Amino acid sequence: MKRQLYLWHRWLGIGLCLLMALWFVSGVVMLYVGYPKLTGSERLAHLPALPASCCAEVPAQWAQLPLQRLRLSSLGGQPFYLLELADGRRVTLDARSGEPLARADEAWALAGARQYAGDVPLRYRGQFEEDVWTHSRALDAERPLHLVELGDAERTWLYLSGRTGEVVRDASLQERRWNWLGAWLHWLYPLRGGFGFDNGWRVLVIGLSLLGTAMAVLGMVVGLMRWRFRKPYRNGSRSPYSGGWWRWHHIGGLLFGVVLVVWIFSGLMSMRPWGTTDSRSRLDAALMQGGALRAADVSRALRLLRTELDVVELEWRRLDGRTYLVAHDASGDSRLLLGETLLRQLPREQLLDTARLMAPDTALQSDWLERFDSYYFARDAQSMYGSQSRPLPVLRVRFDDPEQTWVYLDPASGEMVARHDQSQRIGRWLFNLLHSWDWPPLLERPLLREALIITFSLGGLVICLSGTVLGWRRLRRSRVPSRRNTLLRNEGGSL
Repeated sequence: MKRQLYLWHRWLGIGLCLLMALWFVSGVVMLYVGYPKLTGSERLAHLPALPASCCAEVPAQWAQLPLQRLRLSSLGGQPFYLLELADGRRVTLDARSGEPLARADEAWALAGARQYAGDVPLRYRGQFEEDVWTHSRALDAERPLHLVELGDAERTWLYLSGRTGEVVRDASLQERRWNWLGAWLHWLYPLRGGFGFDNGWRVLVIGLSLLGTAMAVLGMVVGLMRWRFRKPYRNGSRSPYSGGWWRWHHIGGLLFGVVLVVWIFSGLMSMRPWGTTDSRSRLDAALMQGGALRAADVSRALRLLRTELDVVELEWRRLDGRTYLVAHDASGDSRLLLGETLLRQLPREQLLDTARLMAPDTALQSDWLERFDSYYFARDAQSMYGSQSRPLPVLRVRFDDPEQTWVYLDPASGEMVARHDQSQRIGRWLFNLLHSWDWPPLLERPLLREALIITFSLGGLVICLSGTVLGWRRLRRSRVPSRRNTLLRNEGGSL
């Protein structure tokens, strides 16, 4: 029994060292190639302009219902209304006839892909719930998904919603190839969904991160205990190991061990274990709307807006009981239409008055931000948060509620683009800062940040690979006597 425990300990140590080595390699890959996603700017760039006389009004039977969200966009080259009702239902209406979309089948998916890709060959690859590039929970509302392969230079795969036919994700050949060594390994996606189990994946990642953190801390303690701070060893070194893998492991652990511990622990915090960094804020953002969204006159709106930009998408919004329109062109430029007035952004005081509706009896402070702060910042498109919109300027409102909630309001749309309470801000330091080094001074110096991450990743890789080699050698030495003893017993010999 004792020997079995010893062997299990050795195998576990080797396995964790190999896993951590893969985490370092895949983490460096993710600096440059992220998990496939469709950013907001990519989506808008592939939408055609809406003709000024393109659309009838939203039919009365739908317009009178409480709406959570309403957009006018293009699907398959034709204008469509996309409605999200307050009860959770989603409806897609032909903007000319008002008829609901019957079904988003193969032909409709190919039409949507044609709108996005232009005149390139298309190949329909089928419909499914989830594959290796669509594990994101953000896509759950769009499933099942259609997959269309493009014959473009990047050999792009397009994923389209099985509910509306909208393109919801693109993945180039380069992204797919590099992600086998990047995010797919880093997040242990082989063990998620169709590759094994899903509910257990979260438990597995948390468990492995806990084991890895404990092993790294223990290694640091042992390494410090073996280091001679005052009197060197007989070999003249302060390390007991004069050379070879042992010295690499000892010196590497002392130099980079802290970063190893920090990265594994912060990876654990990315899973928000046991809800430690989940939001606890009780403020209701729906109170800012001041009632349910209602459809407005679209023909007049398009005529007014076309004087300033070529509109590719319209979105109805509501603040403090007043409905207005947000229009976007293909470059991402936007305008607001309130009644007959065109604006580039809402006034600060109007946004602040609207924010007060969430907590009328709570004190608050506001700041007009022209630069990012430590909790509101943009990331490159390849990063995990690359699809998040982080415009500037924004109005930051800090509430004096028990959870210390902060919200960020975009004056160009009236949208709440970020929100977090004290618990989430602690999580930001324990995960984002420690794991991705999302610290504003480093984000402003991307080459320095990348150089530091790569250097420390190489140091961590040295620790993990040397630990793997040493563990394997020790395991082999322990197995040789065991095989010899077995032979002697089988031959009736004695030790």
